[in-house]
Amino acid sequence: MARPEQVLVLEPQHELKFRGPFTDVVTATLKLSNPTDRNVCFKVKTTAPRRYCVRPNSGIIDAGNSVNVSVMLQPFDYDPNEKSKHKFMVQSMLAPYGMTDMEGVWKEAKPEELMDSKLRCAFEMPLENDKSHESERDQTVYSSASSVKTELSALPKSTSASLDDGEVKKIMEECKRLQMEVHRLREENKQIREDDGLRKRKGTSVGSPHSSAMATSAMRDEGLSTRILALCVLFFVLGVIIGKLAL
Repeated sequence: MARPEQVLVLEPQHELKFRGPFTDVVTATLKLSNPTDRNVCFKVKTTAPRRYCVRPNSGIIDAGNSVNVSVMLQPFDYDPNEKSKHKFMVQSMLAPYGMTDMEGVWKEAKPEELMDSKLRCAFEMPLENDKSHESERDQTVYSSASSVKTELSALPKSTSASLDDGEVKKIMEECKRLQMEVHRLREENKQIREDDGLRKRKGTSVGSPHSSAMATSAMRDEGLSTRILALCVLFFVLGVIIGKLAL
């Protein structure tokens, strides 16, 4: 009894083309489409299993859906005089309703339920013109990348970091807030100095020289503490900015 006609639509239909050079893995894509209203089980087999890696090599394609199968040819020494004898076969069958074990279904499948399609493999090396174009294109890309890298390295860190507008905005807001805090501390320091000066003048008229010296020392200590606090705030601002730009 003749096997039923393949229900899956294959792209490509008859030939898988692999384009060199073959010094690295070369991948061809096989698209399997299921135009029916039934789920379809499939398997992909090859006559040279050690030369290819197929992912996925089996599965189920739901009704109306498709699957892309990656066929990866392993590196080898290409001989243009040798024709490829490698072949692939896509085997399929309609999935039974309520199927739970796909391997069991394949084992129990009858020959008249199986459908298959065969594809041959073709190896192609790029033409000399294509090689020259690819070389020129790679050189152009490399030159462009080098130019961009040089320009970026010539830019200051602040310019590179300014590309992130959100981070810059946050830093500027933090700087503004800390500047206002420093200004407030300076005003408080100024007011304290004025108050201390007033107390000093009063202390001079009614107090002893020892009291005057103590008042002067206290005023200097408070002024110095305020200045140290202001310097700490400024160093914190600089540290935040440098840290953000370094990132």
